[in-house]
Amino acid sequence: MAPQLRVFVPPHPLVKHWLGVARDVNTPSALFRTAMTELGRWLTYEAAREWLPTFDTQVETPLAPCPATFVNPEVPMMIIPILRAGLALMEGAQSVLPLASVYHVGYVRNEETLEASCYLNKLPSSLSPETRVLISEPMLATGGTMMTAMADLVERGIQPGNVRIVAIVAAPVALKKLAEAYPELTIYTAMIDEGLNENGYIVPGLGDAGDRTFGT
Repeated sequence: MAPQLRVFVPPHPLVKHWLGVARDVNTPSALFRTAMTELGRWLTYEAAREWLPTFDTQVETPLAPCPATFVNPEVPMMIIPILRAGLALMEGAQSVLPLASVYHVGYVRNEETLEASCYLNKLPSSLSPETRVLISEPMLATGGTMMTAMADLVERGIQPGNVRIVAIVAAPVALKKLAEAYPELTIYTAMIDEGLNENGYIVPGLGDAGDRTFGT
C-alpha cells in the first residue's frame, strides 16, 4: 500500500486554549508571542512521538540496575523555521528538542501569483537521509512555500518520511498539494480551517502571524 500523508490535530486542551488566544483579534502582540511559543512547544511534543531516534541501555539507580531509553544523539536532528513567522514557534520547539541544530530559510510570496521564491537558504549542501527534520511554519495556506522548502530538502538528501511539519492552522488546499507530492510527510496542526479567501489567506485563520508576532 502506498504511503499516505498523515495529518494530526491533537485534541489537547492547552493546544485548543492557545489557538483561541492566537486567533483573537484583540490579543496584544506580547500575548500573541506567548501563544505561539506554547503552540510550538505542545505541537512539537506531539510531533516527537514515534519519531525521535532512541536506543535502549541500562543505568544504575540509587537502588538497583534498571533498563533505560534515551534519545540517540548520533542521529542528526534539525529544526527549520520558515522565516519570518516560523521564528515565533522556535522557543517552544527548542524547549522540546534542545539537541537539534537550527537552520534558517526564508521565502517571500508573490501576492499576485501566490508563488513562493527563496531569499535566504542556510541549509547545508548535503544532509544525511537519516536526519530528522522539524519544519515550523504557522500557516499552511496555498502550500507553495512548503512545497518549495520540501524540494530544497529532498534535493539535499532528506527523506520526506523523516520530516515533521508543525503548523498552527492549515488549509485543505495546502494539505492536498503536499499529499500528492510528498505522501510520506506527517503534519501536526492545531486546526484545519475552512479554506482561503481571494487573497490566499486562511479563513478564519489568525491573520498575518509574522506581523502579529513582531508587532509590525
